[in-house]
Amino acid sequence: MIEPVQLPVPWRDARLTVVVPTYNEAGNLPVLVERLLALPLPGLKILVADDNSPDGTGEVADKLAIEHPDRVEVVHRAGKEGLGRAYVDGIGRALDGGAEYVAQMDADLSHPPEALPGMLGALLSTQAGVVIGSRYVPGGELDENWPLYRRALSGWANLYVHTLLRVRIRDLTAGFKIWRADALRDIGLERVQSNGYSFQVEMHYLATKLGHTILEVPIRFEERRDGASKMTTATKIESALMPFKLRSKHRNIEP
Repeated sequence: MIEPVQLPVPWRDARLTVVVPTYNEAGNLPVLVERLLALPLPGLKILVADDNSPDGTGEVADKLAIEHPDRVEVVHRAGKEGLGRAYVDGIGRALDGGAEYVAQMDADLSHPPEALPGMLGALLSTQAGVVIGSRYVPGGELDENWPLYRRALSGWANLYVHTLLRVRIRDLTAGFKIWRADALRDIGLERVQSNGYSFQVEMHYLATKLGHTILEVPIRFEERRDGASKMTTATKIESALMPFKLRSKHRNIEP
């Protein structure tokens, strides 16, 4: 586990909301929340968007919100509509709640919470609209326990999207990042079509089309601690088709 960066005042007091979509993450969520609240970021809040998890993740989240009433909020969604819809809902609520910066991360502990202060510092010290915790820039790492087929799928997906969309990001499918609130408002969540994991690609594509600077910093990506991956065949098909839809739908967008 890395040691979190100590940011100077007033950076460490920034109003940062971490949006965490969940579906069957009852075992991982308490650990993630504990690590997030231990960070030297007193302005950090957590918004859990749960898609009616059958394993009781929503109830676990409610207990955490009772324990930390000023720092943890829970959004209970009607059912599993996909990662993209959960993020659109959660990010929209974070912006409405006054967040200056919004972070995205998975609930499965694959993204190191301790990297957030450094990522926030990188965002605040540059003109970037978003900072990505990247697996594929120098210094980035993949857990040696990450299955070979997942490595191959991730590498192929990045190459495929690069070829079709010409977006100059090494980790196009990354799900760990911090956005400036004004960049998110400029993108406009109402534009976003993706339901599944292609949400990440669509957001990066829109940010690039609108002229926002995207900065990648290295992280170590860990294999999930508990539970199972949510990647389905339908999700893979959507992800394969989405670049074509993006080129068509967003072709006239300009800064």
